[in-house]
Amino acid sequence: MLTNAFFALSLFPYLGFLYFMTRNPNTPRLALIGFYGTLVFVAVTIPAGLYAQQVYGTTLANVDGLHGGAEFFLTLANILIALGFRRALRESS
Repeated sequence: MLTNAFFALSLFPYLGFLYFMTRNPNTPRLALIGFYGTLVFVAVTIPAGLYAQQVYGTTLANVDGLHGGAEFFLTLANILIALGFRRALRESS
């Protein structure tokens, strides 16, 4: 259960990161949407993990359907971040 505490505590620095990225006018909008999408991943992962533990008696990583569904949100967020910075680099050239 120590990992759950670290997971929860890691949200505070990330929220600080989002605060400063949001205030920076140079942050690409699409990338910022992706960074916020990472919070969607967290919001989906926590209940999915609890569901996996209660229904299947195992961790989220061991329930392929739930794990894949949760990871989809992380993949989508990462794509948005990459595309946002790619667009910003192309526009600056």
